Amino acid sequence: MIVLGIETSCDDTGVALYDASRGLRAHQLSSQVEIHAEYGGVVPELASRDHIRKALPLVIRVLEDAGIRPADLAGVAYTAGPGLIGALLVGAALGRSLAYAWGVPAIGVHHMEGHLLSPMLEPDPPAFPFTALLVSGGHTLLADVRGIGDYRILGESLDDAAGEAFDKTAKLLGLGYPGGPAISRLAETGHPGRFTFPRPMLDRPGLDFSFSGLKTAVSLAIDTARDEQTRADIARAFEEAVVDTLVAKCRRALQQTGHDQLVVAGGVSANRRLRDRLDRLSDELRVRMYFPRPEFCTDNGAMIAYAGYRRLRAGESEALGFAARPRWAIADLTEPGVTPARSGT
Repeated sequence: MIVLGIETSCDDTGVALYDASRGLRAHQLSSQVEIHAEYGGVVPELASRDHIRKALPLVIRVLEDAGIRPADLAGVAYTAGPGLIGALLVGAALGRSLAYAWGVPAIGVHHMEGHLLSPMLEPDPPAFPFTALLVSGGHTLLADVRGIGDYRILGESLDDAAGEAFDKTAKLLGLGYPGGPAISRLAETGHPGRFTFPRPMLDRPGLDFSFSGLKTAVSLAIDTARDEQTRADIARAFEEAVVDTLVAKCRRALQQTGHDQLVVAGGVSANRRLRDRLDRLSDELRVRMYFPRPEFCTDNGAMIAYAGYRRLRAGESEALGFAARPRWAIADLTEPGVTPARSGT
């Protein structure tokens, strides 16, 4: 069973082939960083136009790289949401059209379910159940994961996601886009302890997140910055505050669920300081830690192909129409085969 996956939820065009017997066969990714860098963030219209230019050529290249013909495919998966509506529509229209032309079923995949399952692409994948931290530019949440589609949300961001806070803080510091890697590079030369920023919502029970107040504290500190070293010190203090908050909430979530496995996925999961701290936490609590490889932390077609494979294998598929859902809670998903096939217009 070979599934083609197409990811176009934001500013990365990703295409991949997942083979049930041989694993990932091929994948390609086209980044739009240079397009959006001058604006300091993603411009939705420009993102949609670039997906139109890149998506179909990437599909052709991936098929050629793997030596796969359309007749060999068992289905096509595409990101149906959440994300930018125009970008989602490009991938959904292409994916559903290709499936129709090739006479195979299609499935719309939840973007965050793709991230959640991305560690399953590794040689030593986690087994259900586990606790998961999904941390990206658009989402920060903790979940108790019992199986495919069986997700109980333990806590989530009440305002800015962690990745969004990185991007906004990078802009305040005059750094480039994307903000996460830029802040991490600058933070490497920062002095610890010069600035201390709040660890949001750690002084109260629960597992929700809030990063807007942290961003405000950083903006006030930046007003005093007069040299490059001060900016580096601010970047380090900001990164440490975000990491401390995420690690503390992961500790609480593991203690609450009782699971001995933690999956961490999404763009921010590539942050080196976060990985180091979580590795120490895993040693302390004697839990196993799972991350996707760095290239699969950000948006990619491989995670969509795999998530689509799991649902197609269970008999799910889309009707002839298709839907794009810019807002779509992962808690709304159900286990494969539990409900009738979804349809869209």
